[in-house]
Amino acid sequence: MLQALLFQGIDGLAAASGLFLVAAGLSLIFGVTRIINIAHGSLYMLGTYVAATIASRVAGGLGFWGGIVATALLIGLVGAAIEIVLLRRIYRAPELFQLLATFALVLIISDAVLWLWGPEDLLGPRAPGLRGAIEVLGRRLPSYNLFLIFVGPLVLIALHLALARTRFGRLVRAATQDREMVGALGVNQAALFTAVFALGSLLAGLGGALQVAREPANLLTDLVVISDAFVVVVVGGMGSITGAYLAAVLISEIKALCISIGVVSIAGMTVNFSKLTLVAEFLVMAIVLIVRPYGLLGRLQGVVRTVAAPEEPMRPAPIALKATGAAVVIVLVLAPFLARNTPYALVLGVDVLIAVLFAASLHFIMGPGGMHSFGHAAYFGLGAYGAGLLVKWAAATLPLGLLIAPFAALLGALVFGWFAVRLSGVYLAMLTLAFAQIVWSIATQWTEFTGGSNGILGIWPTAPFDSRAAFFLLTAALVVAGVLLLRRVIFAPFGYAMRAGRDSPLRAEAIGIDVRRVHWMGFALAGAVCGVAGGLFAFAKGSISPETIDVGRSIDGLVMVLLGGIQSLSGPIIGASVYTVLQDTVMRQTEYWRAMLGAIILALVLLFPDGIAGGLAKLWRGRA
Repeated sequence: MLQALLFQGIDGLAAASGLFLVAAGLSLIFGVTRIINIAHGSLYMLGTYVAATIASRVAGGLGFWGGIVATALLIGLVGAAIEIVLLRRIYRAPELFQLLATFALVLIISDAVLWLWGPEDLLGPRAPGLRGAIEVLGRRLPSYNLFLIFVGPLVLIALHLALARTRFGRLVRAATQDREMVGALGVNQAALFTAVFALGSLLAGLGGALQVAREPANLLTDLVVISDAFVVVVVGGMGSITGAYLAAVLISEIKALCISIGVVSIAGMTVNFSKLTLVAEFLVMAIVLIVRPYGLLGRLQGVVRTVAAPEEPMRPAPIALKATGAAVVIVLVLAPFLARNTPYALVLGVDVLIAVLFAASLHFIMGPGGMHSFGHAAYFGLGAYGAGLLVKWAAATLPLGLLIAPFAALLGALVFGWFAVRLSGVYLAMLTLAFAQIVWSIATQWTEFTGGSNGILGIWPTAPFDSRAAFFLLTAALVVAGVLLLRRVIFAPFGYAMRAGRDSPLRAEAIGIDVRRVHWMGFALAGAVCGVAGGLFAFAKGSISPETIDVGRSIDGLVMVLLGGIQSLSGPIIGASVYTVLQDTVMRQTEYWRAMLGAIILALVLLFPDGIAGGLAKLWRGRA
């Protein structure tokens, strides 16, 4: 048993090297540009396909090893082009809004890879000169894995020397602490940002290229890798390359340990540790952030001065906006009659309304609360499963299911929010992601209770809401009530206290506001409202599965909020409506709908750098 654990530990170091390369590039890019680049995983995926193609078409060692070098350089150039053509145009947009642009790139690159290489996995050749295995602790360890074990430390040493001994490295470290001051001293910020983005992309491409001899290239790699890379960066500490390596080793070793232990019996109960590999990194991240809020080797970030325009204070809706809202409500009431001959319109309408409530609850904590969440799908899923499980185990009716949904989500939000509000920025966002993945893992693996990956079936509305029109009207009523509730709270004393804690926590504390308590209550309220959206979703679809809590749904919520505009109360409503309709429409037009949707989002980002609602508000003020 001990030998097996040691062997898996040695093999885990090979996986740690690949993970470190991606995380190191991501850490460099965020440290200097402050961009949360979720397209970084797409560059890794692109690297695996390019390297496998070169190695397969060029015979011998030159094709394989030369392909790895060529791939890294090529992906570095792709990263530089992305920074020059796209990101340089939106540096003055709100930092989170830049995330929306990189999400659009994820969609475009994914379909570009699908078009070029097809949907099948692409197998690369084995590494020339390293095709054998050596005996370690009585087991056979592939020679290539042994080679990868040394790659990570070598790259770590090279990066350390480059950052510590070169002028470029000193500029990178200075920009990480205060990038605006670096620009004020005469440094060409544009060139520095391009060079850093190219270097980070090169590392992602190198990490992907080195994996072609171990695993096939596939289209699902991008989101998996970027999720793991963010975890490594946060656990190690933002901006710490050494911390990223330590975190990569820690997470890889824990996964290897879970695989080695396998299924064991504890106190008469069978526990399958191998299943923990699905969520091991998120458990580690949650524990580390609770104990050390800035990661293993991280520290409080240096001076960060936003270059975006100052945010205008939120004001009550003017008469024209109130009239527009009243008109929308009237249209919703009349919709079942107007769409009598087009029943699918009501189905799409329900999807839009649920998305609006989901996005509005997320905006409540991100905008007025200043709490960026990457795991809001947890409360959506808790609401859906709360309603679904009540129907499954107690044969509950729709009203009872919708009543329990917000309470299930509220309970989760109270527990998770108590820890989350003690952090801020990216650390808070990643902790919410960790909690969401833990909920997803429970839903996936507790098969006896939740149905596992098959989910729960047969969750249909009961009378008098079993008709399409009646369920639409019920959904519209609950969504309008939820949005108005959130809007009322924002302009109540509690909402002003929440915004005061967002804008200046020290001053808010000085005048007697318990900022953590206020933000915790706001977090819980947003979770409860999101639970209502989850309950409606369960009855609308008739079934639920772990995909309801998947990280993709959380990303969809972020896209809706950012697309509409985080600085406007109308933003999530507009963003959710536009995104849901676009997604539904584009998906039915072409096989490559992701690229088309990404291009549309990218165009909207460039046309409306403050979101659609912000752009429309500027146009309205310009006419007035």
